[in-house]
Amino acid sequence: MSEADERRDELRAPITLKVEYKRLNSFFADYTRNISKGGTFIRTERPLPIGTEFHFELQVPKLETNLRLRGKVQWILRPEDIAEGDDQEPGMGIGFVYSAAAEREKVESAVEALMEKSLGPVIYRKLLDKHQP
Repeated sequence: MSEADERRDELRAPITLKVEYKRLNSFFADYTRNISKGGTFIRTERPLPIGTEFHFELQVPKLETNLRLRGKVQWILRPEDIAEGDDQEPGMGIGFVYSAAAEREKVESAVEALMEKSLGPVIYRKLLDKHQP
């Protein structure tokens, strides 16, 4: 099990979504590799420093507006840290940051719907039941 796997507290689903964020007055567009109710992994060759809080938007199919989130860089994976033949990609692990309980509920509900759609309802429920203590 990799160090990244050990850090995961939530069930994750392999979902690719376009993510847009601003860094030093420049706008960037990258893609997620996976998502959970607690955070996401953004594939990028230009990770932000660990501890950086930033706003970003996820383009979610069938949502009228992008999902606007605040996150904090929890860890980064640089190209030189990836073993040859490993299926990992460089990027940064992001933990979602909330200012209110209502915001958390809204985001978690949207992410749960994405995960269920990505995995299928039967597999999602089985994995969710297996993942909970």
